[in-house]
Amino acid sequence: MKTKLLESLARVGLNGFLLGILCAIGLAGILPELGSTESNLPWKPFIQVGIALLFFFYGLKLDPAQLRTGLSNWRLHILIQVTTFLGFPLLVFTLLNFVPGLDPSFVLGISYLGALPSTVSASVVLVSISKGNVAAAIFNASISSLLGVIITPFWIRILGGEIAGELDLWSSIIDLFFKIVLPVLLGLVLHGYLFSKIKPFLNRLKYLDQAVILSIVFTTFSESFSQQLFASFSWLSLGELALFMLFILVLVAGILFLLTKIGSFSKEDRIAALFCGSTKSLVHGVAIGKILFPSAAIFGLMLLPVMLYHLQQLILGSFLAKYYEKN
Repeated sequence: MKTKLLESLARVGLNGFLLGILCAIGLAGILPELGSTESNLPWKPFIQVGIALLFFFYGLKLDPAQLRTGLSNWRLHILIQVTTFLGFPLLVFTLLNFVPGLDPSFVLGISYLGALPSTVSASVVLVSISKGNVAAAIFNASISSLLGVIITPFWIRILGGEIAGELDLWSSIIDLFFKIVLPVLLGLVLHGYLFSKIKPFLNRLKYLDQAVILSIVFTTFSESFSQQLFASFSWLSLGELALFMLFILVLVAGILFLLTKIGSFSKEDRIAALFCGSTKSLVHGVAIGKILFPSAAIFGLMLLPVMLYHLQQLILGSFLAKYYEKN
């Protein structure tokens, strides 16, 4: 059981990559000048090109035929997308107004988490392990990623307070379109021509994704540490944030479980709804946030809730996946 659980955790991403993120944050704390804006290293062009390539290869891996096949299950798709982009943000907004004692500095990051699209690879893998509707998971994760580029900035503009109020919404959406949506669409168009050629190298391409994300995390936290942004936070306040993230995750998963039961969804569709509707994408959170919030110090503070939620969704999701696999 223990070995299988560890294998499941590794398959959904709880492996060296997350350890790398922790190391990147630790290195940023020790050598903040190496990744801050004062560094002589060319971080900015590397990250900008890296983000475009990351999403180009994501589009290249999408199979248009699988997306067309998934269109017919409209009840499931509506439930997942409404949960991701309407129910989740409104739930977070409600909780932030009624849960006392939470450090106000984390509010923007929690609001940002609520507005993010669903994770792609982790949700599909979890659905696959659970013997759920994999085609629906691929469809919804892919559509969620594209919708998030437009919907996430709108939610942040509405819920994000004074800092997000300074956001130039349309300029940000245009920027996101050219840096994320256009590469995805280009990759999708070229799927039939190039996918067979890159398929043998897919395992290696993941290292490009990880290098870009680790670079963004490192430079973001380097700037935050150089400005001593985290100096005022205690371990207690960080623990409270982690518990709040776990509460949101369990609550959303519970709501989806009840809704799919009431709606008489099949077991396979219930599994797809659970994992696609309750997870949030760290990759998109990092990439979209880097564009929406150019201030690395502020963005570092925003990333804390996203990373904590990501870690917890992988652990809890793996436990649930093993449960569904056996029942």
